[in-house]
Order: sequence, then structure tokens, then C-alpha cells
Amino acid sequence: MIVQACLNGARPRSYHPGLPVTPDDMARQGAACVAAGAAELHVHPRAADGRESLAAVDETIAALRLACPGTLVGVSTGAWIEGSEDETRRCIATWRERPDYASVNLSERDAPAVMDALDRIGVRVEAGLATAADARRFLTLPGRHRVLRLLIEIDEQDLRAAHAMVEDIASILARGDARRPILLHGFDATVWPLAELAFARRWSTRVGLEDGRHCPDGSVAPDNVALVASAVRMLRRS
Repeated sequence: MIVQACLNGARPRSYHPGLPVTPDDMARQGAACVAAGAAELHVHPRAADGRESLAAVDETIAALRLACPGTLVGVSTGAWIEGSEDETRRCIATWRERPDYASVNLSERDAPAVMDALDRIGVRVEAGLATAADARRFLTLPGRHRVLRLLIEIDEQDLRAAHAMVEDIASILARGDARRPILLHGFDATVWPLAELAFARRWSTRVGLEDGRHCPDGSVAPDNVALVASAVRMLRRS
């Protein structure tokens, strides 16, 4: 079980004053999160104007390598980032500073091709599963046994419904003998309940300003580090 720090995601600058959008800010916060107990980092690189960009991966990963040597670093490949399947794959093929892994959303049409593009350059895959349909699709992929882990990510804000979605996905994976590590995380209202569920199941989780800005007590976290520290304490109690 690990705690992964998700530093920024697709959140706008206005979401939180401490949201890191430059490579240097991500590097500084990444190093602080690792010092607080995060085992890995997940970031959404940004262009100079603050927009998410797969073309910004090289500069961001280079900064994180210097600040966090030896720490696994992942990025998103979300289809919305470049808005074009061809451009997404082109950017991946041109990465020089490669992340250790990249998240691929199985809800996206081009997911298998993106996974193949990552495999060709030696970048591992986190297979993102948001629904039972995503889990069923994952089980049909010929390269499913090569993925680094399964990322169960639940956007549903009703906690009872969110739990039901987790159970559906987990049951499908178990029946399909998908023997890969699992990382479960929620979003906004479900971040901490699903983190508790993850640890109870002996799964990993992630926290950070990508997923929510509140600490377990409901207060607004001053930064990513406070969120990671709360998750690490929860892990140690589990």
C-alpha cells in the first residue's frame, strides 16, 4: 500500500492558492510531499500559459527528477488535454524525459492505442477505471497483464453510490482474474471515505489538490503536503 500525491490535475489556478502549475512549483511541492510520506507523484504538466499540455512533459519531468531522485513520477494522458487522438499519440512519441508511468482512461475511445504508444517508449500504464464498463473493457485488452496497476477512480459524490461503483468494478476484476495492484481514489466529497476503504482492502490511494482541497476534518488544506500527511497518518493507523 502506498500514498500517491496528485499535485494539480485539471484544476484552474483559482481552485487553490497553492496549486502548482509551473515545473519548479511542481518540483518543490513534489519533494515536500515525498518528505511527508508520498511514495509516488502524479502530475498534469502545464504549458507556460497554465494549460495542461503533453508537450510540457519533458520540462516538468526533468524538474521532478532533480528534486525527487528515485521517486516514481506519472502523468495523465487524458483525451481532453490535447483534444486530438493523433496529437496525443504524437506528443507521447516525442517525449525525451519520460515519466515512469502514465494514466490512461479506459472510458476514452483511443485508450488501447495510447497504451500501445506508451509501451513502445517504455512507459508503464496505470489503467484508469471509472465505471464497470471500463473494467469489462480492460479485461478484453491483450496487453492487460503488462499494466503497472489498476486505477479505480470514482467521481460519484454520493457516498453510497460511490461504494457500490467500487464494489461493481472490484467484482468484475476479481472474476476476470485481473491480478494487478489497485489504487483507489475519490474526488472532492469522497476522497477520505474512499481512502479509508482503500486501506481496509489493502489497496493504495492518492490524495492532493487534483482530487480535493479539504483535510479529513473538513478544513481547507494549506497545500498538497498537508493532504499527503493526513493520508499517511491514516495509512499508519490502518
